[in-house]
Amino acid sequence: MPATATAPAATGFDIDRANHALRFVRAFSAPREMVFEAWTTPEQLACWWDAGGKPLSVCEMDLRPGGAFRFVAPNHAHMAFTGTYLTIDPPERLEFEAMDAIGRVLLDEVDGGTRMTVEIVCTSADHLEHYIKLGVANGTSQTCDNLVAFIAGKGRNG
Repeated sequence: MPATATAPAATGFDIDRANHALRFVRAFSAPREMVFEAWTTPEQLACWWDAGGKPLSVCEMDLRPGGAFRFVAPNHAHMAFTGTYLTIDPPERLEFEAMDAIGRVLLDEVDGGTRMTVEIVCTSADHLEHYIKLGVANGTSQTCDNLVAFIAGKGRNG
């Protein structure tokens, strides 16, 4: 079955103020192993991570609990996105710490495809509001859409 993906607008984004979290949901007609691999392989992640759609100029990953990562977008060479992996549970869960928040990627098998939930859990209500003002919700939503397109392209191209 070819991989395809959709980004449902109505269910694609939620602010969970009670838990100080941003939540993004995307659906893929692709196995979760394929989506997990796109999150955990530098050559793949570099293709879709930047919200602006350009390949990362640096994509370094030490994929193990306690291992670090460093991503640099070409338009923001002075601002590396860095963090530490906390949990790696293929093909269903990836957790990391970055920018004083916890990032969580959950991949569930649904109707022969995959539902991806990305959560950014902040430390407080103020932290969450700061993230919203910085545009983290818009950037992360675009990054999730980039992954949708990347996975759909993998299905067509191989």
